[in-house]
Amino acid sequence: MSLNILRPGLLTTVQDLGRHGYQADGVVVSGAMDAVALRVGNLLVGNAEDAAGLEITVLGPRIRFEADHLIALTGAHLSPTLNGRSVGMNRPVWVAAGTELAFGAAAAGCRAYLAVAGGVAVPLVLGSRSTYLRAGLGGLHGRALRAGDVLPTAPPTPLGQKLMAMLAALASPKTWAQASYTPGPRLCGTPLPATTVRAIAGPEHEQFSPASQRAFWQQPFRVSPEADRMGYRLQGPELNRQTNAELLSGAVTFGTVQVPASGQPIALMADHQTTGGYPRLAQVITADFPVLAQLRPGQQLWFQRVTLAEAQALYLAQERQLRALRRGIALRVNLTP
Repeated sequence: MSLNILRPGLLTTVQDLGRHGYQADGVVVSGAMDAVALRVGNLLVGNAEDAAGLEITVLGPRIRFEADHLIALTGAHLSPTLNGRSVGMNRPVWVAAGTELAFGAAAAGCRAYLAVAGGVAVPLVLGSRSTYLRAGLGGLHGRALRAGDVLPTAPPTPLGQKLMAMLAALASPKTWAQASYTPGPRLCGTPLPATTVRAIAGPEHEQFSPASQRAFWQQPFRVSPEADRMGYRLQGPELNRQTNAELLSGAVTFGTVQVPASGQPIALMADHQTTGGYPRLAQVITADFPVLAQLRPGQQLWFQRVTLAEAQALYLAQERQLRALRRGIALRVNLTP
């Protein structure tokens, strides 16, 4: 079973949930920018949540399925079509061999995900199939996909096989069929023109002047054109520390908001470095990583301060929603989760 890349799109890469356990050696985690969207897609096709899929950025690829497949499209709405007909987001879809998936205008969000029953079966590198472009690591030859690439896929799980058979029975004589059900709206959200991103105060928050602290939490920022998988440079009010003391490099992670000497913050993303020497003004909460990941250059955002307890509660609520989706999919085919 395989996927034939007819046109690669702007930036399409193989991603899973990242390369964990090697940051002490300087190897970044990488993985899907919107991990929740990838996890939802994998659950919808019966995969383990960490199976590899495709991350599709703004301008989507054209892909031909060389065998019958069960797929799901999640994350950004990039106007997907199958054989020229619009297909729904956030649901399992059976496609027959020879069916072509394409994308149109980016209606909402920045990054879509294609999950395939069985997962994309490129080789594991340090325990992950994620593509880290700067190091040429993982994915397909460590790079973005190109026209002519053929991606192997693993066989579907028993749950995926059952879901596939159920939808295939509805398709005849059509070349594809989609389920009518989708996850709840909290797992399928897309950003609004002005987006709120929740965060807690960072380790160096109190080193900034009171005026800078107020500006960060009360004034809008805009994602600059200098935004990629490593980090988003943000444009907004200038933020200043009250001290010129040098900082030792410290740990950083996805969502760490650093402020370099320019006074314009940088929000670190999936391909962030393992340590950083800039002051850490804030930390975006885990539950809002998907919100941050779906912002495009030019979009506006506001930071909303929350407590650590609130951040933990929001994370746990999100995980409960994912567990409920996993159980719901299994119950539809009378299998034990």
